[in-house]
Amino acid sequence: MSSLSIPHRPAAAGWPQRVLQVAAALLFVLAGALAASAQGGPLRLTITDPNIEPLPFAIAPFEAETAGAEGLASEITEVIAADLTGTGVFRRIPSSAFVSTPASFAQPVSYVDWRTINAQALITGAVAVNGEQVTVKFRLYDVFSGQELGSGQQLVGTTAGWRRMAHKVADQVYSRITGEGGYFDSRVVFVAETGPKDDRRKRLAIMDYDGANVQYLTDSASIVLAPRFSPNGDRVIYTSWDTGFPRIQAIDVGTVSRQTLPVQDGEMAFSPRFSSDGRSVIYSISTGGNTDIWRTDLPTGQHIRLTSAPSIETAPSLSPDGSRMVFESDRSGNQQLYVMPVGGGEPQRISFGEGRYGSPVWSPRGDMIAFTKQHAGRFHIGVMRTDGSEERLLTASFLDESPTWSPNGRVLMFTRETQGADGAPAIFSVDVSGRNLRRVPTPGPASDPSWGPLQP
Repeated sequence: MSSLSIPHRPAAAGWPQRVLQVAAALLFVLAGALAASAQGGPLRLTITDPNIEPLPFAIAPFEAETAGAEGLASEITEVIAADLTGTGVFRRIPSSAFVSTPASFAQPVSYVDWRTINAQALITGAVAVNGEQVTVKFRLYDVFSGQELGSGQQLVGTTAGWRRMAHKVADQVYSRITGEGGYFDSRVVFVAETGPKDDRRKRLAIMDYDGANVQYLTDSASIVLAPRFSPNGDRVIYTSWDTGFPRIQAIDVGTVSRQTLPVQDGEMAFSPRFSSDGRSVIYSISTGGNTDIWRTDLPTGQHIRLTSAPSIETAPSLSPDGSRMVFESDRSGNQQLYVMPVGGGEPQRISFGEGRYGSPVWSPRGDMIAFTKQHAGRFHIGVMRTDGSEERLLTASFLDESPTWSPNGRVLMFTRETQGADGAPAIFSVDVSGRNLRRVPTPGPASDPSWGPLQP
């Protein structure tokens, strides 16, 4: 399978922008076709430059194979298209530009019609409804090599779960073209906020990654902060003030049953996260004016102190293999990031830029750490390698904080709050390259997102 990376180049002086775009597209198509031919297989695109032109794709209206499936077929088509275009990696060709459309899902594709409109990928599909059961079939084609990418696939679900089926189709398309794992069939837990800025009511809520299907897990009777998903997405751990003091609680997403976790005693317990296997919890304990990081093994109840210093250590996040931990500490005089082995050892500072660093989160790929940075009166979401190298700032605003990674480590969500007496928090997403900054729709003000795993 061939790989093609397309760098961005500035427009040449005197050349109309549209002419340059067409010429670039033709060169792109020719290079892709030659590469695919030479390799004897379909083209895989590797998009690395933050200014790359999105890949143009066409999605034919999904066929309704049974009576009454027309509406659902149309909605599924639109969700798939929205998932792909929302990445910033793909550009949808409008149906008004189509030369023809397949008469049925079984009809062979006329590649020349799709090449004419410069579609580089084509998606076709069909939907059948039988009572509460929905069957979705789809195929993905590489237009310029004239091949189907992989084999067609069929998904079976319920009418109530049709959006998940659309997300699963989009995940398959995204993965086959980019070679990366998908992230559309996932959920996000967050803090839903209501009321004026000086008297906010907060409760836990959960939604699909695109803001749909919002459900509330708690009421607003007590303050809740920093929810985090378990590795398989069945539980959420968070800090609660329902006893009048911060305590760590877990809630079952399916049953909404809650329990207070038996962590090490202290004046305050906060900033919890599950380990990658879900068997333990790391968190901060504040006692006597000192804050350190602890780990509790849930099956045995054993408490292990991971840091011991007169400074403030908090916001721990484990590497995917569970061997190391990144956290924030003021042991150097101001807020910085440190990495240390979970089994013990001296913490190593990894942040050395100007300003303060906090809320670090290890990427699910294990190769990067996201963080919040405060410098010169601005807040940023940034990423760096796990040794602190290659630091890049992706955003800048009055207040950006609390990053969380998509399941494939490609996208970050975070909280952005606006300035002033009427300022309110909202959830945004940005690609790890710094492109495609977008607001995630929520019913009202929202903060502290935590992106869960792909659903089974």
